Amino acid sequence: MTSNNSTEYTSVTTTSHMDQQRVEPIKTYRQIITGKIANLSSFAVGTCIGWTSPIFPKLEKPDETLLSHVIKSSSEEAAWIGSLLTVGALVAPFVAGPLADRIGRKWTLLSSAIFFIIAYVLLLIAGEVWVMYVARIIQGFGIGFVMTAQPMYIGEISSDEYRGALGSFMQLYLVVGVLYVYAIGPFVSYAALQWCCLVIPIIFAIGFFFMPESPHHFINKGRHTDAKVALKNLRGRTSIGVAPEMNSIRTTLEENNREKKSLADLFKNRGNIKALVICVGLIVFQQLSGINVVLFNAQTIFEDANTGLDPAISTILIGVVQVVACGLTPLIVERLGRKPILAVSCDDISNIAWLPVASLLIYMLLYCLGLGPLPWAITGEMFSSDIKSVASPIVASVCWTLGFLTTRFYPNLNSLGPHVAFFLFGGCTALGFLFTLFVVLETKGLSLQEIQIKLNKNRRMGRSANNHCRNCGNEEEKQYGSSSSVLVNNFDTEKAEVSWFLAILNTTYGPDECKCQGFKAFCNKLG
Repeated sequence: MTSNNSTEYTSVTTTSHMDQQRVEPIKTYRQIITGKIANLSSFAVGTCIGWTSPIFPKLEKPDETLLSHVIKSSSEEAAWIGSLLTVGALVAPFVAGPLADRIGRKWTLLSSAIFFIIAYVLLLIAGEVWVMYVARIIQGFGIGFVMTAQPMYIGEISSDEYRGALGSFMQLYLVVGVLYVYAIGPFVSYAALQWCCLVIPIIFAIGFFFMPESPHHFINKGRHTDAKVALKNLRGRTSIGVAPEMNSIRTTLEENNREKKSLADLFKNRGNIKALVICVGLIVFQQLSGINVVLFNAQTIFEDANTGLDPAISTILIGVVQVVACGLTPLIVERLGRKPILAVSCDDISNIAWLPVASLLIYMLLYCLGLGPLPWAITGEMFSSDIKSVASPIVASVCWTLGFLTTRFYPNLNSLGPHVAFFLFGGCTALGFLFTLFVVLETKGLSLQEIQIKLNKNRRMGRSANNHCRNCGNEEEKQYGSSSSVLVNNFDTEKAEVSWFLAILNTTYGPDECKCQGFKAFCNKLG
């Protein structure tokens, strides 16, 4: 009698817990607030990128700075001031990636503020041009840390349905930082602009200090209690409410971390190679669209164009268009998907990039809707957590290598005529359209685990699974769905390739529930 009562009580308790898991809503404002504060680092990146546009005209005035001589915007010194930022950003990811695994995504991202603060102090007191060179390289280090750690952090703290939107915040905050400098720079002194930029990383450091670490990092370090606390804070749920997600993350990481991953391991797995090709390809076409040339030299470009409008006002208009476009991206990316937006962005940029300077506004609108934010959002979700710290530095370094080449040698191309550079940029984005259409993987609505299955999916597995699901009856569904080992053998594939899926099934269905219909729905979702 006592045994029966105990069994009945356990059953009721278990049922109650399952009901609580199903009805307990996610408090989305928590991850949104965390994402916004984390993206203040992107705001700081924007101030560094837009800094040269209002500064170059000031460097030509002897009374504006503490420099011993004036610097013409067309000089070699100005070209180095602009391009050395990308050198620091190129090197930094190879430090930031391993550091993100060792001390965590949060503390690696937070440390970027140190670089920004030091750089702006140096720019404030610079009396020689070499000090500016050093400051710009240090700014680049800060940017490299942000571009490496921030997509990791956002990708791991976001729930599946908001990951794309939160990932798009990176570009939004970056262009707000650019607009901030564009709007203030022409109307204040050189020193005042440095102070205005210096305050941003300070605010970021104070606010982000109180944000939670990535639950993935805590679980990787065996700190499961800390991971649960972080996940509860991010989701606004109880321990019972976050249990399925905790189990899913733990299963995923255990599968990933059976062996320590190295650079060589990145190229041993077909899914990793495919993810790297997609992410690097998108970054290549992003940079070869000429975006850094426009951002670094906006005011000078408008001055040379003699449009009749104040160059400072024209530059501010570009900044406003960027912000509006990037503000729209988080609203549409989860509705339309990454791939269609990227394709439209590349195609239309290629059609207008060769037109006169007035078309820069349209160019910027299209860039900020797709080609600007989405490559970084996709990078944050495309790699499994065990290889992410190896792959992310490669993607970021490709970005800044091309950024250096385009900004350093743009004056040489410009000497042949402004149309030469923009014809080349337009041709590159046309190729980017084809790349998006035929190579890029759509990740709309997929969890991180589902993305990995899709990247590693065996075509034979997909056909076998779908044929079985269409043809089997209820009794067979129950038979095959009740055992993970039978499921693996029945679908004729390696266990490693369906381990992600099994983790999802086991957190969705009870031990006596049929999993076959879930498998059918899952395979249909993967296409």
